Amino acid sequence: MPRASLRPLTIKECFGVSTQMARLTGGIKTGESGTDGDAMEFMEIAGYALVVFVTLFSLRLFYVWWTRIRPLRPKLDLVWEADCEHLTTATVEGNDITFHKVRDFHWRTTRDRDERWADEVAVRLDELKDVWFMVDHFHAIRGMAHTYLTFEFDCGTCLSFSFETRREKGERYHPWDGLWRAYELYLLVGFERDVTGLRTHARKNKDYMFRAITPPGKDRDLLLGMIQKLNQLSVSPEWYHSLLTTCNTSIVRIVNKVTPGRIPFLWRNFLPGHTPRAAFKLKLIEDWGGYESTLQKARIDEFAQEWDGVEDYSMMLRNRLPKGPHRTEN
Repeated sequence: MPRASLRPLTIKECFGVSTQMARLTGGIKTGESGTDGDAMEFMEIAGYALVVFVTLFSLRLFYVWWTRIRPLRPKLDLVWEADCEHLTTATVEGNDITFHKVRDFHWRTTRDRDERWADEVAVRLDELKDVWFMVDHFHAIRGMAHTYLTFEFDCGTCLSFSFETRREKGERYHPWDGLWRAYELYLLVGFERDVTGLRTHARKNKDYMFRAITPPGKDRDLLLGMIQKLNQLSVSPEWYHSLLTTCNTSIVRIVNKVTPGRIPFLWRNFLPGHTPRAAFKLKLIEDWGGYESTLQKARIDEFAQEWDGVEDYSMMLRNRLPKGPHRTEN
Protein backbone atom coordinates (compact mmCIF):
# COMPACT_ATOMS: atom_id res chain seq x y z
CA MET A 1 0.00 0.00 0.00
CA PRO A 2 1.43 3.45 -0.95
CA ARG A 3 2.65 5.45 2.08
CA ALA A 4 0.49 8.43 0.98
CA SER A 5 -2.67 6.39 1.39
CA LEU A 6 -2.00 5.79 5.08
CA ARG A 7 -3.61 8.27 7.46
CA PRO A 8 -4.68 8.28 11.11
CA LEU A 9 -8.31 7.65 12.00
CA THR A 10 -10.49 10.66 12.61
CA ILE A 11 -12.41 11.18 15.83
CA LYS A 12 -15.60 10.18 13.97
CA GLU A 13 -14.03 6.97 12.78
CA CYS A 14 -12.93 6.14 16.30
CA PHE A 15 -16.51 6.40 17.52
CA GLY A 16 -18.14 4.70 14.51
CA VAL A 17 -19.07 5.48 10.90
CA SER A 18 -18.80 9.07 9.78
CA THR A 19 -21.80 11.21 8.91
CA GLN A 20 -20.70 11.25 5.25
CA MET A 21 -20.52 7.45 5.13
CA ALA A 22 -23.96 7.24 6.71
CA ARG A 23 -25.32 9.50 3.99
CA LEU A 24 -23.74 7.42 1.22
CA THR A 25 -25.24 4.23 2.57
CA GLY A 26 -28.66 5.80 2.94
CA GLY A 27 -28.64 6.00 6.70
CA ILE A 28 -28.83 9.81 6.75
CA LYS A 29 -30.09 11.94 3.89
CA THR A 30 -27.95 14.82 2.70
CA GLY A 31 -28.85 17.98 4.58
CA GLU A 32 -30.94 16.01 7.09
CA SER A 33 -28.38 14.60 9.46
CA GLY A 34 -30.66 15.41 12.39
CA THR A 35 -29.87 14.78 16.04
CA ASP A 36 -27.45 11.91 15.43
CA GLY A 37 -25.40 13.98 13.03
CA ASP A 38 -25.35 16.96 15.38
CA ALA A 39 -24.27 14.71 18.22
CA MET A 40 -21.41 13.34 16.17
CA GLU A 41 -20.36 16.84 15.16
CA PHE A 42 -20.36 17.84 18.84
CA MET A 43 -18.34 14.77 19.79
CA GLU A 44 -15.79 15.59 17.12
CA ILE A 45 -15.39 19.18 18.31
CA ALA A 46 -15.24 18.09 21.96
CA GLY A 47 -12.67 15.44 21.08
CA TYR A 48 -10.44 17.91 19.27
CA ALA A 49 -10.76 20.38 22.16
CA LEU A 50 -9.80 17.70 24.66
CA VAL A 51 -6.77 16.66 22.63
CA VAL A 52 -5.63 20.29 22.33
CA PHE A 53 -6.14 20.91 26.05
CA VAL A 54 -4.26 17.78 27.13
CA THR A 55 -1.42 18.54 24.71
CA LEU A 56 -1.04 22.15 25.87
CA PHE A 57 -1.31 21.16 29.53
CA SER A 58 1.32 18.44 29.10
CA LEU A 59 3.68 20.81 27.30
CA ARG A 60 3.22 23.42 30.00
CA LEU A 61 3.82 20.85 32.72
CA PHE A 62 6.95 19.61 30.99
CA TYR A 63 8.22 23.17 30.58
CA VAL A 64 7.71 23.97 34.26
CA TRP A 65 9.36 20.70 35.30
CA TRP A 66 12.32 21.13 32.97
CA THR A 67 13.02 24.80 33.75
CA ARG A 68 12.00 25.15 37.40
CA ILE A 69 11.75 21.80 39.15
CA ARG A 70 14.47 19.65 37.57
CA PRO A 71 17.32 22.11 38.33
CA LEU A 72 16.51 22.10 42.07
CA ARG A 73 18.99 20.29 44.31
CA PRO A 74 18.36 18.99 47.85
CA LYS A 75 20.27 20.77 50.61
CA LEU A 76 21.76 20.07 54.01
CA ASP A 77 22.44 23.59 55.27
CA LEU A 78 19.00 25.20 55.62
CA VAL A 79 17.32 26.36 58.82
CA TRP A 80 15.18 23.39 59.80
CA GLU A 81 12.23 22.81 62.08
CA ALA A 82 13.27 21.71 65.58
CA ASP A 83 11.92 18.16 65.24
CA CYS A 84 14.14 17.49 62.20
CA GLU A 85 16.99 19.84 63.03
CA HIS A 86 19.71 17.19 63.30
CA LEU A 87 20.71 14.31 61.06
CA THR A 88 21.45 11.10 62.92
CA THR A 89 24.61 9.21 61.97
CA ALA A 90 26.01 5.92 63.20
CA THR A 91 29.37 4.19 63.49
CA VAL A 92 29.65 0.41 63.33
CA GLU A 93 32.64 -1.48 64.73
CA GLY A 94 31.96 -5.18 64.71
CA ASN A 95 28.89 -5.66 66.90
CA ASP A 96 29.21 -2.24 68.53
CA ILE A 97 26.95 0.44 67.07
CA THR A 98 26.95 4.05 68.24
CA PHE A 99 24.26 6.45 67.08
CA HIS A 100 24.91 10.17 67.20
CA LYS A 101 22.07 12.72 67.63
CA VAL A 102 19.09 10.51 68.47
CA ARG A 103 15.86 12.41 69.06
CA ASP A 104 14.42 12.11 72.55
CA PHE A 105 11.52 14.56 72.78
CA HIS A 106 8.86 14.35 75.47
CA TRP A 107 5.49 15.29 73.96
CA ARG A 108 2.60 16.63 76.04
CA THR A 109 0.80 18.03 72.99
CA THR A 110 1.95 18.63 69.42
CA ARG A 111 3.03 22.13 70.48
CA ASP A 112 4.07 21.54 74.08
CA ARG A 113 7.17 19.39 74.31
CA ASP A 114 10.59 19.06 75.90
CA GLU A 115 13.29 18.94 73.24
CA ARG A 116 16.41 16.84 73.65
CA TRP A 117 18.84 15.10 71.32
CA ALA A 118 20.99 12.30 72.76
CA ASP A 119 24.56 12.80 71.60
CA GLU A 120 25.47 9.11 71.77
CA VAL A 121 23.38 5.94 72.04
CA ALA A 122 25.26 2.64 72.08
CA VAL A 123 23.74 -0.75 71.23
CA ARG A 124 25.06 -4.11 70.10
CA LEU A 125 24.13 -5.70 66.80
CA ASP A 126 24.22 -9.21 68.30
CA GLU A 127 21.69 -8.10 70.93
CA LEU A 128 19.01 -7.15 68.40
CA LYS A 129 15.89 -8.79 69.80
CA ASP A 130 12.93 -7.87 67.59
CA VAL A 131 11.92 -5.70 64.66
CA TRP A 132 8.49 -4.06 64.84
CA PHE A 133 6.43 -2.77 61.93
CA MET A 134 4.45 0.31 62.93
CA VAL A 135 1.38 1.69 61.15
CA ASP A 136 0.10 5.12 62.17
CA HIS A 137 -3.34 6.07 60.82
CA PHE A 138 -3.37 9.85 60.93
CA HIS A 139 -6.30 10.46 58.57
CA ALA A 140 -9.92 9.33 58.23
CA ILE A 141 -9.10 8.02 54.74
CA ARG A 142 -8.00 4.46 55.43
CA GLY A 143 -5.18 4.35 52.90
CA MET A 144 -3.46 7.42 54.33
CA ALA A 145 -1.07 6.34 57.06
CA HIS A 146 2.56 6.50 58.12
CA THR A 147 4.74 3.42 58.48
CA TYR A 148 8.09 3.02 60.22
CA LEU A 149 10.26 0.39 61.93
CA THR A 150 11.32 0.01 65.54
CA PHE A 151 14.37 -2.05 66.51
CA GLU A 152 14.32 -3.57 70.01
CA PHE A 153 17.52 -4.63 71.77
CA ASP A 154 18.12 -6.97 74.71
CA CYS A 155 19.30 -4.03 76.81
CA GLY A 156 15.80 -2.52 76.62
CA THR A 157 16.65 0.22 74.14
CA CYS A 158 14.03 0.65 71.40
CA LEU A 159 14.95 2.88 68.47
CA SER A 160 12.46 3.90 65.79
CA PHE A 161 13.53 4.61 62.19
CA SER A 162 11.05 6.78 60.33
CA PHE A 163 11.36 8.14 56.79
CA GLU A 164 9.78 11.60 56.79
CA THR A 165 10.05 15.03 55.20
CA ARG A 166 12.67 17.46 56.39
CA ARG A 167 10.94 20.81 56.64
CA GLU A 168 12.41 24.27 56.74
CA LYS A 169 11.54 26.61 59.61
CA GLY A 170 7.87 27.58 59.28
CA GLU A 171 7.22 25.08 56.49
CA ARG A 172 4.28 22.67 56.64
CA TYR A 173 3.87 19.39 54.79
CA HIS A 174 1.34 18.95 52.01
CA PRO A 175 1.19 15.87 49.73
CA TRP A 176 0.82 18.04 46.60
CA ASP A 177 3.99 19.96 47.37
CA GLY A 178 5.74 16.66 47.96
CA LEU A 179 5.35 15.85 44.25
CA TRP A 180 7.48 18.83 43.23
CA ARG A 181 10.76 18.60 45.15
CA ALA A 182 9.59 20.74 48.04
CA TYR A 183 11.06 18.62 50.85
CA GLU A 184 14.27 16.74 51.51
CA LEU A 185 14.00 13.09 52.55
CA TYR A 186 14.65 12.70 56.28
CA LEU A 187 15.40 9.48 58.15
CA LEU A 188 14.51 10.17 61.75
CA VAL A 189 16.03 8.02 64.47
CA GLY A 190 14.40 8.49 67.84
CA PHE A 191 13.56 6.64 70.99
CA GLU A 192 10.28 4.76 70.78
CA ARG A 193 8.83 6.81 73.63
CA ASP A 194 9.32 9.87 71.40
CA VAL A 195 8.39 8.64 67.91
CA THR A 196 5.47 6.39 68.89
CA GLY A 197 4.52 8.42 71.95
CA LEU A 198 4.00 11.46 69.73
CA ARG A 199 1.38 9.53 67.81
CA THR A 200 -0.38 7.73 70.65
CA HIS A 201 -0.48 10.68 73.06
CA ALA A 202 0.02 14.08 71.43
CA ARG A 203 -1.75 13.33 68.15
CA LYS A 204 -4.01 10.56 69.49
CA ASN A 205 -3.90 8.65 66.21
CA LYS A 206 -4.96 5.06 65.61
CA ASP A 207 -1.73 3.05 65.83
CA TYR A 208 -0.76 -0.57 65.22
CA MET A 209 2.37 -2.47 66.23
CA PHE A 210 3.24 -5.75 64.49
CA ARG A 211 6.20 -8.02 65.24
CA ALA A 212 8.07 -8.48 61.97
CA ILE A 213 9.20 -11.86 60.66
CA THR A 214 12.68 -11.95 59.14
CA PRO A 215 14.84 -14.84 57.88
CA PRO A 216 17.72 -15.75 60.23
CA GLY A 217 20.24 -12.93 60.34
CA LYS A 218 18.25 -10.68 58.03
CA ASP A 219 17.02 -8.57 60.94
CA ARG A 220 20.61 -7.48 61.53
CA ASP A 221 21.14 -6.88 57.83
CA LEU A 222 17.99 -4.74 57.82
CA LEU A 223 19.35 -2.61 60.66
CA LEU A 224 22.68 -2.25 58.87
CA GLY A 225 20.81 -1.29 55.69
CA MET A 226 19.00 1.43 57.61
CA ILE A 227 22.29 2.66 59.04
CA GLN A 228 23.85 2.74 55.58
CA LYS A 229 20.95 4.90 54.34
CA LEU A 230 21.24 7.05 57.44
CA ASN A 231 24.90 7.84 56.86
CA GLN A 232 24.34 8.30 53.13
CA LEU A 233 21.65 10.96 53.66
CA SER A 234 23.93 12.84 56.05
CA VAL A 235 26.32 13.66 53.20
CA SER A 236 24.21 13.21 50.06
CA PRO A 237 20.65 14.52 50.53
CA GLU A 238 17.74 13.25 48.45
CA TRP A 239 14.27 14.49 47.59
CA TYR A 240 11.14 13.19 49.22
CA HIS A 241 8.36 12.32 46.76
CA SER A 242 4.72 11.88 47.80
CA LEU A 243 4.30 8.78 45.61
CA LEU A 244 7.71 7.30 44.83
CA THR A 245 9.92 8.07 47.84
CA THR A 246 7.73 7.90 50.91
CA CYS A 247 7.85 6.40 54.38
CA ASN A 248 6.72 3.02 53.08
CA THR A 249 8.39 2.82 49.66
CA SER A 250 11.72 3.69 51.30
CA ILE A 251 11.33 0.77 53.71
CA VAL A 252 10.37 -1.55 50.84
CA ARG A 253 13.54 -0.61 48.92
CA ILE A 254 15.80 -1.44 51.85
CA VAL A 255 13.98 -4.70 52.63
CA ASN A 256 14.32 -5.79 48.99
CA LYS A 257 17.97 -4.79 48.99
CA VAL A 258 18.57 -7.02 52.01
CA THR A 259 16.34 -9.84 50.72
CA PRO A 260 15.76 -9.40 46.95
CA GLY A 261 12.15 -9.87 45.92
CA ARG A 262 10.85 -10.17 49.49
CA ILE A 263 8.18 -7.53 48.86
CA PRO A 264 6.73 -7.57 45.31
CA PHE A 265 5.36 -4.54 43.50
CA LEU A 266 1.92 -3.92 45.04
CA TRP A 267 -0.50 -1.01 44.92
CA ARG A 268 -0.65 -1.22 48.72
CA ASN A 269 2.98 -0.09 48.85
CA PHE A 270 1.76 3.35 47.80
CA LEU A 271 -1.14 3.44 50.29
CA PRO A 272 0.50 2.64 53.63
CA GLY A 273 -2.82 2.31 55.43
CA HIS A 274 -3.43 -0.92 53.51
CA THR A 275 0.00 -2.44 54.17
CA PRO A 276 -0.99 -4.63 57.17
CA ARG A 277 -3.08 -6.95 54.98
CA ALA A 278 -0.26 -7.25 52.42
CA ALA A 279 2.31 -7.82 55.17
CA PHE A 280 0.11 -10.52 56.70
CA LYS A 281 -0.36 -12.34 53.38
CA LEU A 282 3.36 -12.17 52.63
CA LYS A 283 4.18 -13.46 56.14
CA LEU A 284 6.13 -10.32 56.94
CA ILE A 285 4.41 -10.01 60.32
CA GLU A 286 3.44 -12.58 62.93
CA ASP A 287 0.05 -14.27 62.80
CA TRP A 288 -1.79 -13.63 66.06
CA GLY A 289 -4.86 -15.76 65.30
CA GLY A 290 -5.83 -14.73 61.78
CA TYR A 291 -5.76 -11.34 60.12
CA GLU A 292 -8.66 -9.70 61.96
CA SER A 293 -7.42 -11.00 65.31
CA THR A 294 -3.88 -9.85 64.53
CA LEU A 295 -5.15 -6.40 63.64
CA GLN A 296 -7.16 -6.18 66.83
CA LYS A 297 -4.32 -7.33 69.07
CA ALA A 298 -1.80 -5.04 67.34
CA ARG A 299 -3.72 -1.86 68.11
CA ILE A 300 -1.83 0.06 70.80
CA ASP A 301 -3.18 3.61 70.96
CA GLU A 302 -6.14 2.89 73.23
CA PHE A 303 -4.19 1.28 76.05
CA ALA A 304 -1.09 3.42 75.44
CA GLN A 305 -3.10 6.53 76.33
CA GLU A 306 -3.57 5.03 79.80
CA TRP A 307 0.19 5.11 80.37
CA ASP A 308 1.01 6.66 83.76
CA GLY A 309 4.33 8.10 82.62
CA VAL A 310 6.20 6.17 85.31
CA GLU A 311 6.51 2.70 83.78
CA ASP A 312 8.94 2.36 80.90
CA TYR A 313 6.94 3.25 77.78
CA SER A 314 8.38 0.50 75.57
CA MET A 315 7.92 -2.15 78.24
CA MET A 316 4.34 -1.00 78.78
CA LEU A 317 3.55 -1.54 75.09
CA ARG A 318 5.10 -5.00 74.93
CA ASN A 319 3.44 -6.20 78.12
CA ARG A 320 0.09 -5.81 76.31
CA LEU A 321 1.15 -7.50 73.06
CA PRO A 322 1.38 -11.24 72.28
CA LYS A 323 4.75 -12.80 73.01
CA GLY A 324 6.68 -14.16 70.06
CA PRO A 325 7.05 -17.94 69.62
CA HIS A 326 10.65 -17.67 70.74
CA ARG A 327 9.97 -15.32 73.65
CA THR A 328 9.03 -16.01 77.24
CA GLU A 329 8.01 -13.76 80.07
CA ASN A 330 10.90 -11.84 81.58
